[in-house]
Amino acid sequence: MTTVVSVNAGMPREVSYETTSLPTTGIEKHPVTGPVAITFAGVAGNAVADTRNHGDEHMRVYAYSVEDYAWWSAELGAELRPGLFGEQLTTEGLDLNAAVVGETWRVGTALLQIAHVRVPCLTFKGWMGANDHDPTAWVKRFTLAGRAGPYFRVLQEGVVAAGDPVVVESRPEHGVTVAELFAAVTIAPRLLPRVAAVPGLKSWIYERARSQSRT
Repeated sequence: MTTVVSVNAGMPREVSYETTSLPTTGIEKHPVTGPVAITFAGVAGNAVADTRNHGDEHMRVYAYSVEDYAWWSAELGAELRPGLFGEQLTTEGLDLNAAVVGETWRVGTALLQIAHVRVPCLTFKGWMGANDHDPTAWVKRFTLAGRAGPYFRVLQEGVVAAGDPVVVESRPEHGVTVAELFAAVTIAPRLLPRVAAVPGLKSWIYERARSQSRT
C-alpha cells in the first residue's frame, strides 16, 4: 500500500548560499500537521520564489519517496528527513521513478497527474551544503543517481494529510517513465524522440526533441 508519509510546506526566504537566479528560495520545507489543502495553485502554506523555473501548472506538487531517501542516506552517511529535498509530498510504498508520466493519482481527496521531473539546480546544491552535506558536484551526483522524483499538475482540488493512501487511478499506455523523462532532459537526449510522444509536457521538451531529431 502506498501512503503519504508527510505533507511538507515552506515559504520563500532570503538565504546566504548561492541560488540559481534569486537571493530568495522556497526550497526549505518541513512536515505540517493535520489536513492540508491542495489547490490548483499548489499546496496551501507553500510558495515558490523562482517562478521563472518553478511552480507553473506542470510543477504544482513535487513528490519524493522514503525509499529514495533511504538510498541517499546510505550514500551520504546521514539520515535524511522528509521534505529535505524540497518536496511537498513524501511517500512510501511506490517506486516514483518507475511511475509512468501522465499517471493520475488520488492523494487524499485531490487528483494529481505526473507532468514533469525534478531537474537539480544551483539552489539545490547550495541548500545541501547549508544542511552539512557535501555539495561538491551535487547536481551531477543527483543526476547520475537517476532518482529525481515527479512533479504533478493538479486536476482536482482536495485535502491531504499524513497517512492518506495514494491510489494510481489511471496509467497511460505509452509507458514512458519518470526515470526516462529525467534521463531524456539531462544525460540521455537520445531518448527525446520517445519522450516527445507523451502529451502534456512542457513545450521546451518538444522543441528540444525536434532539434535532436535534426542532428
